[in-house]
Amino acid sequence: MRNKYFILALTVLLSCSSTPERYYNHVALEETDTLEDIIWKAAHVVPSDRQFEWQRLELTAFAHFGLNTFSGMQWGSGKEDPALFNPTDFDARQWVDVLKKAGFKSLLLTCKHHDGFCLWPSAYTDYSVIQSPWKDGQGDVVREVADACHEAGLKFGIYLSPWDRHEQSYGTAEYNDYFVSQLTELLTGYGTVDEVWFDGACGEGPNGKRQEYDFDRWYRVVRALQPQAVIAVMGPDVRWVGNERGRARETEWSVVPNNNLDPSLIAAESQHELIMPPTRMTREPDLGSREIIRNAKTLVWYPAESDVSIRPGWFYNDNDAGQTKTPEQLMDIYFKSVGRNSNLMLNIPPNKEGRFGDEEVESLLGFARLREKIFETNLIDFSEVTIDCLSPARARMVCDGNYDTGVCLDKGQVIAWKWQEAVTFSIFLAQEDIRKGQRVESFSLEYKTEEGTWATAAEGSTIGYKRLLHFEPVTTNEARMVIHSSRLEPFIAETGLY
Repeated sequence: MRNKYFILALTVLLSCSSTPERYYNHVALEETDTLEDIIWKAAHVVPSDRQFEWQRLELTAFAHFGLNTFSGMQWGSGKEDPALFNPTDFDARQWVDVLKKAGFKSLLLTCKHHDGFCLWPSAYTDYSVIQSPWKDGQGDVVREVADACHEAGLKFGIYLSPWDRHEQSYGTAEYNDYFVSQLTELLTGYGTVDEVWFDGACGEGPNGKRQEYDFDRWYRVVRALQPQAVIAVMGPDVRWVGNERGRARETEWSVVPNNNLDPSLIAAESQHELIMPPTRMTREPDLGSREIIRNAKTLVWYPAESDVSIRPGWFYNDNDAGQTKTPEQLMDIYFKSVGRNSNLMLNIPPNKEGRFGDEEVESLLGFARLREKIFETNLIDFSEVTIDCLSPARARMVCDGNYDTGVCLDKGQVIAWKWQEAVTFSIFLAQEDIRKGQRVESFSLEYKTEEGTWATAAEGSTIGYKRLLHFEPVTTNEARMVIHSSRLEPFIAETGLY
């Protein structure tokens, strides 16, 4: 049966061409390919359905909650007494209510961290809430969080640590069976799961052994049980940005090389489902420029997720009081994550009561108010929009507030705005329709000076799903976006000046 999420050669009709074009989620490069051939292929690599839906979330919350919340540790030993876990006022609906008000679209829960303690009553271990005094051992954190998310329309994700410092089978073949059993519990007992998050932490278990993780098997379990879920960040759908500061690269490509996948598996007409994750990339400053991709074996759509905690630690700690990131700090992180073609995963650790603390709530709601204030009015709405060779109605599709409309720009075309009276702005937003590829390599925002000449307000490289440029305020009657370099014709979905 054809898998609608990964159709290697999806044929669609482009708005700027009368001939069908082929799109790929991943594509092989041949030894005989010229640079022109490689650029054409790179321009036609696009997200799967699940990746596209994930990208549109922009903001995901991570909730680190467990024994570490009560022990004051960040990485538990696996020897902590389960009786430590005893939230006095646990309220998953409070988490979800705050997140919705703050504009978050998804919540990911640490169902099991490295210490092996499970926040649900797993049938495969008693090192879980079963041994906790919370609700007399009858509680299920995963159930309450999942239900709260589903009731409120928030997407729900799970983190299941591969590293387990408590489980005695860790370091043996049997552990992979144990892990699959627990993964299956989470994927079958709690409704829709939209993201499954694995990391690569692989230390010693209680027997001093290290585990060889069977990621391939785990991925297949996820695909079979929750096919709409993205698998991150040790997974084939979403990659780690390379730091825990919530900051993406100035040039962040979603189309990157994948040199550990056999090109023969992804022949042009293949319907092969990509299971193996692309080559692990972390801190390299350049992942997808022309210089990089010309030496690749395959190219794949592999977008970045930027993670950071709102507090100094990932788990709640009394000593972190007063160190919660301010709305202004979160806004800066937003510009450098979401504004650089990455999703932001912000960790908000619940406290010992089992709630988001007052500091975190105040900061999150302040962050939402800042975003609302900044992006409340798009000055382009009050301008005359022109694009050479396009009708006024067609030109306005790049600023109609609808991502699903947009225009394909031919070489040399610019998007220009003109106001009857001068306006002042300091933020520029641009979005490509990534369903037609990530193509822009460099662009600039220019404005007309009082002398009638054009000056540059800001410059950028990649755009992708969303690019935000923040610069010194500019006052003018005319501005324009100029694309200097792209991989074939770019598709611009939205623009904004604020």
